[in-house]
Amino acid sequence: MSESLPIIYLARHGETAWSLTGQHTGLTDLPLTERGERNASRLQERLKGLTFAKVFTSPLQRARRTCELAGFGSVAEIDPDLLEWDYGKYEGRRTAEIRAERPDWNLFRDGCPGGESPAQVAARADRAVSRVRAVQGDVLLFSSGHFLRALASRWIGLELTVHARSFMLSTASLSALGYEGSLSRPVIRLWNETRHVEE
Repeated sequence: MSESLPIIYLARHGETAWSLTGQHTGLTDLPLTERGERNASRLQERLKGLTFAKVFTSPLQRARRTCELAGFGSVAEIDPDLLEWDYGKYEGRRTAEIRAERPDWNLFRDGCPGGESPAQVAARADRAVSRVRAVQGDVLLFSSGHFLRALASRWIGLELTVHARSFMLSTASLSALGYEGSLSRPVIRLWNETRHVEE
């Protein structure tokens, strides 16, 4: 029975200039770096042989371009719920800079001034989870690191404030959500696989 249960694959976008420098990149629409493009292309080989009932991508160019280079641009649907976290006043800043002002700051607990709260991101993740659970068959999503961490947390019923920060994701990584035995038992099947990525 478990072999017929759907799998939801999560592809994080390839490297950008800000992901390389550790700057929070929410709605700033940055392109991929050259290495980001190469690694996004390598997702195509990693996903070879898999078929998807639906493919969804964030509207941001870093996710859309990763989707295109992975070979799914012509079939992907844009889903605004897959946007990265809106970092508000923390956009473009590094965690160390923010913690110099707020030493105990935690994105998944505190959110961002002028941006989204954890509850708002969780609501978007819940909508995305509902949407993919309604699809008959496997699904592929292209999005950004912090949002995908939120999505995985909500998939297995965890609150963002406690657990999401533990799910690290590398650029151009592949992860998979699914079920164990029945649709009532959602699980994380694969997390942060990067064996296809150029170091």
